[in-house]
Amino acid sequence: MAKRNLYLDIKSVDEAAELYLSALKKTLDIQYETIPVVESLERVTRKATYAKYCSPLFNASAMDGIAVISSRTDEANETNPVILKEEEDYLVVDTGDPIHPPYDAVIMAEDITEVEEGVKIFASAAPWQHVRPIGEDIVAGEMILPSNHKIRPIDVGVLLSAGIIDIEVVKKPEVAIFPTGTEIIEPTETPADGSIIESNSRMFENMVTRAGGIAHRFPPIIDDYEQIRNHVAEAVGRYDMVIINAGSSAGTEDYTVHVLRELGEVLVHGVAIKPGKPVILAMVKGKPVVGLPGYPVSAYIGFENFVDPVLAEMCQTPVRKNPVVQAHVSKRLVSSLKHKEYVRVKVGKVGDKMVAAPLARGAGAAMSLVRADGFCVIEQNSEGVEAGEAVQVQLYREPEEVENTVVVIGSHDLILDVMADMMPESHKGMFVSSTHVGSMGGLMALKRGEAHLAPIHLLDETSGEYNIAYIKKLFGEGKISLIKGVGRTQGILVKKGNPLGIKGIEDLKDCRYVNRQRGAGTRVLFDYKLKQLGIEPSSINGYDREATTHMAVAAAVGSDGADAGMGILSAAKAMDLDFVPIGPEEYDFAIPEQYLNLPHIQAFLEILKSDEFHRRLDELGGYTYEKAGEIVAI
Repeated sequence: MAKRNLYLDIKSVDEAAELYLSALKKTLDIQYETIPVVESLERVTRKATYAKYCSPLFNASAMDGIAVISSRTDEANETNPVILKEEEDYLVVDTGDPIHPPYDAVIMAEDITEVEEGVKIFASAAPWQHVRPIGEDIVAGEMILPSNHKIRPIDVGVLLSAGIIDIEVVKKPEVAIFPTGTEIIEPTETPADGSIIESNSRMFENMVTRAGGIAHRFPPIIDDYEQIRNHVAEAVGRYDMVIINAGSSAGTEDYTVHVLRELGEVLVHGVAIKPGKPVILAMVKGKPVVGLPGYPVSAYIGFENFVDPVLAEMCQTPVRKNPVVQAHVSKRLVSSLKHKEYVRVKVGKVGDKMVAAPLARGAGAAMSLVRADGFCVIEQNSEGVEAGEAVQVQLYREPEEVENTVVVIGSHDLILDVMADMMPESHKGMFVSSTHVGSMGGLMALKRGEAHLAPIHLLDETSGEYNIAYIKKLFGEGKISLIKGVGRTQGILVKKGNPLGIKGIEDLKDCRYVNRQRGAGTRVLFDYKLKQLGIEPSSINGYDREATTHMAVAAAVGSDGADAGMGILSAAKAMDLDFVPIGPEEYDFAIPEQYLNLPHIQAFLEILKSDEFHRRLDELGGYTYEKAGEIVAI
């Protein structure tokens, strides 16, 4: 039986990072190189740099005009102008021209009047007026830049002005990156059953570059002990650091920790962090070697916590830090006492407070990283945070962007992605952020003051009316308005060709069904139709299996994870599925009246009414938009 890797000594994040950096500093030998100044942007100086020349190199005119001998202008004034003769009393000069004795002042061109004899002046010139003396900006021998200084664009200009054309800087650390896994394939290959397209290493490449290093990414290595050992052993001899992706966990084919124990010393295997527990921190021949988990979110968090600090030490730069804001979390977050947990969140400013809406928490949910505005960090030994509680959020966007974001929480539709795409293009500096919790979840978010807009499509069984009855029931009248959105067709998503011959909801009892989550408008409609037909929910195989978006339902049906699911026509088209119409519905936006005049809400309304938005809806298919953007007071 193959041997498993057991986490025998799990360390906290801070303890693991401190232990690793301490070991690194004992062996780290910072390397330097001399490069042209013109290529030195963002590089770190080894030592103080001193000016070779003065700037200006000579006494120079600061204006276009005439260079004069100041003593010959003493008597000039408005009532007693003085006439000066060229070559005798003055020389014509442009900005930057040298000023040589006996000339010691400059009069601006606009302060002279040309006459036949030369020029007439109406005011005296003080000695050194409008003259830049030699060394006014830089004096030869003075320090231009200190040691350990990251070179900025202005620094490059000043260095060149001071006669410095080459400069000694910290050498960029070179990092070898090895993806591992027998199931891993390159993005250019055609996936087979069980294949996983490798992408983490490309993410690492760019993170290494951003941190100031040079990345060397290698093709995937299969799960073979000898191959992994040989590649790592060779890389340690050639590069300054090695990253091994995947194979760091406790599986029987996770060889990384055994390889690193054979080649060097494993200081840490397992960190109290979620996601990202199976991190390996090792030293091999004085070089740092880090094993990162295979799940994308775990890999990302592990890199930020353990690779970034190592690269900062090698580059002699501060560790990059994200801005931190205080926000109120939109729902309760339960966390384990054992781990420091990083929860991906969408962030926006609603009223006078920042709101953080949690996204998917799975370690493999890479899109949650793309959608996230930042991380809410729940410290180790905390059981979590309650809804509405203030938390610290590490932002991955600028705070100004967050403040100009329309926060949308509620029912999912593909049009929200279209609007998020159009907003920054048509209204610079404004954004749309959407979180999908279902129609009822969106209305409750409005009630708690956590969103600007709640997209809803809730059918009132009594009146057959959409949305308004629910708003009146929850909020009364005069507080919430309804922005009309789109009409859309709800139906049953089935495989291409409809192999089971599903014609309506009554046929769903004989198939594998995937449902929407409780509180979703689609779920409300489905329950209403079941009640009309006298069908017990328990008779539907998969009634309790929930998906949070229309596209998740479509993906389940398209991948043979289900035979059918309720959703919208545009989702069926996007996944090339067949569609059995059930009926039209109204997808609208509930909004507290005090937000209607906000600039980013007005921008949102403009997009809803725009021809370009309507054109994109036609491309998606299944939408009507005659009333889009109309405001209904309730």
